Amino acid sequence: MLSREVLESYRRMSLAERLKLTMDAIELHMPGLIAGPPEVVARRFILLDRENNARNEGMLKAFSRVRESSCKR
Repeated sequence: MLSREVLESYRRMSLAERLKLTMDAIELHMPGLIAGPPEVVARRFILLDRENNARNEGMLKAFSRVRESSCKR
């Protein structure tokens, strides 16, 4: 989890600054992601996809709980 300070500084960034941050992270980590035999790289991306899907599902469930609790009021 990111600290409040980091989250606040991220919120203050412009769209261009956020995009640059994202592109820099991709550039930094891409060599490690695509290194190795094709089977290993494919497994690596399948795992990343699975982790992203699980995280997104958790966020959607949390949003749903918040929405349900606010509708009951």
